[in-house]
Parts: sequence; structure tokens; C-alpha cells
Amino acid sequence: MKLQFNIKYLILTILLFLTEVIIATALKNVFFVRAYLGDVIVVILLYTFVKSFITIDNTKLITGIFIFSCIIEFAQYFNVAEKAGFQKGSLMYIVIGNSFSWVDIACYAIGCLFLYLIIKVAENKSFQPEN
Repeated sequence: MKLQFNIKYLILTILLFLTEVIIATALKNVFFVRAYLGDVIVVILLYTFVKSFITIDNTKLITGIFIFSCIIEFAQYFNVAEKAGFQKGSLMYIVIGNSFSWVDIACYAIGCLFLYLIIKVAENKSFQPEN
């Protein structure tokens, strides 16, 4: 792991963040998008954010993001945001969340698996011999 700025990942991070904002605001009444797609995208957003500043093994990073996402989800089960005194609607209350869901964990797993597969396909294409 080493610190190294990557503008491409930062641009992707910004685009994914804006996508999440649109999902949370303009598409909040579109159930599938709000309930599932946002959770799939958020793990990809975390990946691109970390890769914007750090060079790290992709598999380790994806695994770490999945574990982190599960920890946040289980924090919701134990109402950590409320117990920590965060006010409803505050940034930290929104980040931690307030309702545990196994479906959310499945969405995080799908996002991580999708990310892993995309990276493996890209790696395999870059190592193909030229004809």
C-alpha cells in the first residue's frame, strides 16, 4: 500500500457520488433504484475513493470494503447512530443509517462481486498477447 494520487479514480468518485446524490434526491421514489442500486453503487464509490489516493491490492481493498459495509450495517442493527447521540437528519446519522437489512448486505456483496469481476476482466484484457 502506498500513497499515490490518481485523477481518473477521483473523477470516477465524483461521478459516482453525484449519482448517489441523484438517487437519494431525485430518484428517491423509484423503489428499486433507491432501495437496491444505491447500495450496489456505494461500495464501488468507496473503492474509487480509496484508489484515488492509495495504491493497494484490489482484492484486499474489495474485501475490506465489504467488511466495512457489513460493520456499518450491523451498527444500524444496534442503533449506534441514536446511541451516539446523532440527530436524525444529521450527516453522521445518514452515513451510519438507522435500519438493518440483510438485503443491504446482499447488495453490498453484489456490488463487490461486480467490481471484482470488472477488475479481473480488465486485468485479463491487459495481459493478452498481441497478434
